[in-house]
This record gives sequence, structure tokens and C-alpha cells, in this order.
Amino acid sequence: MNVIRPIVGEWYRGGTNELFEVVAIDHQDETIEIQYFDGTIEEMDFDSWYEHLRDDLIEAAGAPEDWSGAVDVESEDLGREFEDNARTAWSTPHERSLRR
Repeated sequence: MNVIRPIVGEWYRGGTNELFEVVAIDHQDETIEIQYFDGTIEEMDFDSWYEHLRDDLIEAAGAPEDWSGAVDVESEDLGREFEDNARTAWSTPHERSLRR
């Protein structure tokens, strides 16, 4: 059995190929709180974690490149401004070249 300990902030891949992050560990209750990439939060007890490991249903994974999957972010929260670069029907080729 490959022993992979749950670590808060680390990403793992589950049995159905879904990515999840360990977000909390409660040693007193012996539970692990995980959050899937889509934002769904689930709790797993220590026994279930090691049972999944024994069945090769959990493996270490890298963090997803698109970190915004589980985060509800507004454009103004990203720290940069976005411009509407849509071309209007009445703009001339010269005006469009000035925008680039």
C-alpha cells in the first residue's frame, strides 16, 4: 500500500479522476475535509482515507493550472482591469489598428 498522508493545501486525484484539495484535518474527530475542484466540500474519516489508499483510489496530484474552478471570483477581484475590445460595426480599419 502506498502511504500518502493527507496534508492541508495539497492536491490529490480520487478514484473517479476528480481533483480535490485537503482543506482541513481534525485530529480529534479523525476527519479530513476535502474540497473538489468544482467547489464541493466533503468530509472523510481517517479510516476511509486509508481504505481508499489501500484500493489505489487516491494519488498525489499537482494543483490545477486553472485555479479558479472552485472560486467564485469577480473580475474586479483579480487585480487588473479588463477592456471591452469588441469591434463596432462603424469602426474603420484605421481605428481598429490604433487599438492594438
